[in-house]
Amino acid sequence: MNLTLRIWRQPDAESPGEMRTYEVEDISPDMSFLEMLDTLNETLLTRGEEPVAFDHDCREGICGACGMVINGAAHGPERTTTCQLHMRHFADGDTVDIEPWRAAAFPVVRDLVVDRSAFDRVIGAGGYITAPTGAAPEAHATAVPKPAADAAFTHAECIGCGACVAACPNGSAMLFTSAKVNHLAALPQGAPERETRVLDMVAQMDAEGFGGCTLTGECATACPKGIPMPSIAAMNREYLRATAKR
Repeated sequence: MNLTLRIWRQPDAESPGEMRTYEVEDISPDMSFLEMLDTLNETLLTRGEEPVAFDHDCREGICGACGMVINGAAHGPERTTTCQLHMRHFADGDTVDIEPWRAAAFPVVRDLVVDRSAFDRVIGAGGYITAPTGAAPEAHATAVPKPAADAAFTHAECIGCGACVAACPNGSAMLFTSAKVNHLAALPQGAPERETRVLDMVAQMDAEGFGGCTLTGECATACPKGIPMPSIAAMNREYLRATAKR
């Protein structure tokens, strides 16, 4: 496959960026999208040019490090992470636009790399449970009902990739925050901090500059792990309950 790539290039956070055009040739349909970018970077290095900077780590759809907007869609045309998107989903001769996440809370660091440390601060505000130090507790010491376990597992699948924020027209982080809140709220181990967790995490989310949620649903559509929209409603109920108690 031969492709034309239009890629956002930005040397640093302070400098202006622009779309630049590159041609790649002999791309295998079995390559992942990141492997295709690796091929481009090898070509750029042999020409003495700066390679395209992009985030990646496990390349197995687990860590959430990779992330870019491909032809206007977070992670591209398939509901998966960028590292698991394969070139067979494109046609020979296609022009592919590649941009970083676009959100006020995700400032561009360089090229396709954005600073997603706002997510870390949201989790740090309340995404934890009280646990005594010492030996690990007996696995069956605290019974967890099957529906609660299922709900916790559903929300625990969030990998914090940021696709929900990039897809949202408001740059909202409600789906991400709700996944983290509901994951622990569903478990008895999360009960001690249940009220303070949702209040503190929502407050931190707002402080980071994420936009407000208007329930457009783009976040759930883009989520590679399928976190459902009702997660946001569940967090809103948690928030109202905690506010009333406070």
